[in-house]
Amino acid sequence: MTRDLLGELLDRNDDHVAVADLAAHRDGQRPPVVSVCCSDSRVSQEGMWAVDEPGFLFTAGNIGNRVSDVVDGERVLSGSVAYPLAHTGTDVLVVVGHTGCGAVGAALAAVRDGNIPSEPGVRADVSELAPIVESGLAAIGEGGDTAASLRNRLVEYNVHEQVAVARDSDTAADADVYGFVYDFHGAYGDRDGAVYLVNANGERDPDALRELVDPAHEDSVATLL
Repeated sequence: MTRDLLGELLDRNDDHVAVADLAAHRDGQRPPVVSVCCSDSRVSQEGMWAVDEPGFLFTAGNIGNRVSDVVDGERVLSGSVAYPLAHTGTDVLVVVGHTGCGAVGAALAAVRDGNIPSEPGVRADVSELAPIVESGLAAIGEGGDTAASLRNRLVEYNVHEQVAVARDSDTAADADVYGFVYDFHGAYGDRDGAVYLVNANGERDPDALRELVDPAHEDSVATLL
């Protein structure tokens, strides 16, 4: 089984080599966008933006699409986000949550029931999300939400919180910071794989956000909150 999978990986790389054009990027990079997304096999950062060439998208991924780390007791923009903003001329940061996020679901279970994953690394990541989920529950309530609906609302809440953390950092002070939710559960609309703009530089009002996009993309603005 391992040998078959290894062969598949190398076959996939052969396909990549056949179309890769890296000549213009050998000596450096100036990607216009850094994207922070959840580490989920169903949510491809390059795929969602139809990126098929190198040099456009600087990607960072982690459990719960978090933008910060704690260094020497201080919360700072994570290195994988700060680096392109500070060193490659990147001036747009996008934070992408996704419907059905397992990390948000795990943080919700930790807040409600104290159920925390046993793996140290996973536990640390979920613990980072737990306070956000807790404040989200206090802010939006649970109302008549189903479990799936509540989780998706908390996903959006987490995106707003990550945007706020990024905008509060000196490194991202001059960047445009956009928050999106990638939908493949029909929570925002009926297009599987569509991203929905929920935040732009702290602005969350859908009418104001629609003013930022062209008329053809007004349906790509939505909110569950």
